Amino acid sequence: MSKRLMTGLYWFLAFEFALGAVTKYWPGDTVFSSAYSVKFTEWGYPSWMRFVVGALEGAAAVLLVIPDRRTRFLGAKTLMFVLTGAVTTHIVNHDPAVESWAAPTHLVIMGILALANWPAGWRDLLRVPAAPTARTPRPSNEMTRVQHLGGNP
Repeated sequence: MSKRLMTGLYWFLAFEFALGAVTKYWPGDTVFSSAYSVKFTEWGYPSWMRFVVGALEGAAAVLLVIPDRRTRFLGAKTLMFVLTGAVTTHIVNHDPAVESWAAPTHLVIMGILALANWPAGWRDLLRVPAAPTARTPRPSNEMTRVQHLGGNP
């Protein structure tokens, strides 16, 4: 994909989650749904939990638009954390698919973006080490010292 297209994707997703963060703070019904203060209590969470989720979404949205792999990775991983909770909540509460399709869809998207922005240093952890090659054994320090002094081992 072109760099411009990817930048546009990051900005679009950041806008979506920034808007989601604002709706978590909104006191009443939104254009998209009923008030989150009511929804969170219906789901079994305290009403204030919406502020925590909104703060995480807002911070992650900012991280997604910073053109650095590590910050985008952190933003995507933060949203994966939030979206895993959202998907689990929808499943546990038997919410209809029409109300809960966005969370799993965005979870998959954030998983792909997290993998795409995986910091290079961390990729080394996933590499399979090469098979050992047959090498001649290195002489021990004692043997090297004795040979250096001109003696026999």
